[in-house]
Amino acid sequence: MDDKKKLVILAVVTVLLAMLYVFYDLSGNIGYILPRRIIKVVAIILTGGSIAFSTTIFMSITNNRILTPSVMGLDSLYLLIQTVTIFVVGSKSLIMMNSNINYLLSISIMALFSLLFFKLLFKGEGNNVYFLLLIGMILGTFFSSLTSFMQVLIDPNEFMIAQDKMFASINNVNTNLVYLSILLVALVVIYFLRYYKYLDVLSLGKDQATNLGVPYNKVVKRLFIIVAILISIATALIGPITFLGLLVVNVAYEFLKTYRHSYLITGSVLISIIALLGGQFIVEKIFTFQTTISVIINFVGGIYFIYLLLKENKSW
Repeated sequence: MDDKKKLVILAVVTVLLAMLYVFYDLSGNIGYILPRRIIKVVAIILTGGSIAFSTTIFMSITNNRILTPSVMGLDSLYLLIQTVTIFVVGSKSLIMMNSNINYLLSISIMALFSLLFFKLLFKGEGNNVYFLLLIGMILGTFFSSLTSFMQVLIDPNEFMIAQDKMFASINNVNTNLVYLSILLVALVVIYFLRYYKYLDVLSLGKDQATNLGVPYNKVVKRLFIIVAILISIATALIGPITFLGLLVVNVAYEFLKTYRHSYLITGSVLISIIALLGGQFIVEKIFTFQTTISVIINFVGGIYFIYLLLKENKSW
């Protein structure tokens, strides 16, 4: 079976799952329930698409199928932003009560952090991608430690609010945030199109890409900024889902058996949407909201991550 037929199968499964989620057990006040379910599906498409899209780009840049954008510390930074806000101004402040302000503030800080981070690291010619990843992991650990320390100090009632931010939730997505996210993602994708042609070559490694005429540092810097903004949007919209990108992109590689990014990106996005739709359906209909989708995704993704580590170690 060729890759086009595989993508068609994934697209059909995605549409069927979306229809199942929207129309399953649709009783009672349809005028109230139906629009809310459609908004959730759109939020899932945006989040899943952004995470898969950015992770595919990130793995191509780093030439590594285990590393994901979470190693840059953006998930940890998001939790730190929420915790610091609650610690400084309280959970009843306008920033926490108004989801639009909180969303824009989170994206702005994460994007600004990424811009400064990349500017400093790419300032010297000797700095490479792996040095960036090392610094990102150190910062991520620092942010997590600082978040835990501040959560110990805040009021127990406000700690519960801060803890809610640690898990992704699609149930309370703000409609206005979804519309704003559509606009932001569309702008980022339009900007990405000018660098799309370099991805297949970048996956060969820095030396080969440079020999083939790719302005490596310039392209990688722009692509890292695209990755950071997409991850910021997805995280600020529903919360952190650490292992989703790792899971879906590796499944896409195994399913499609290709390195052409026109197929890989599309396949990763579709698999990511399928995973989120299926996970949310299980959370609502089987577990009756007793758990969150991030717990399910991170559980499966964590097991798969250990499998990949053992597989890589064995091949080495």
